[in-house]
Amino acid sequence: MVSQEMQENIGRLQMLEQNIQMFSSQRQNFQMQLEEIENALKELQKTKNRPYKIIGNLMVASDAKELVEELTSRKETITLRVQSLEKQEKKLKEKAEELQKTIMNALQQEKGGSS
Repeated sequence: MVSQEMQENIGRLQMLEQNIQMFSSQRQNFQMQLEEIENALKELQKTKNRPYKIIGNLMVASDAKELVEELTSRKETITLRVQSLEKQEKKLKEKAEELQKTIMNALQQEKGGSS
């Protein structure tokens, strides 16, 4: 039979794993946005024509310099978010590993004690 403390630790581990998955998903989403921004910045450098910006359902002619500034600013913001999510994800993984070790040790002791 599993002790109350063990059940609580297993529950905590499951919550940590869910949070890790959530942070990982958010990080991947932001990384995709970063790729899109980087591609847009590359295209802006190549084009000689006036660029357009999508606002809602409209495409509006825009100033290339302003678009570069706007995209660069967004890129910086998203990069900071990705870095923050990576740090949080790393901390959660470390906590999960520690908790997993605790659970495994407790199971080994219970198994060894009941033999």
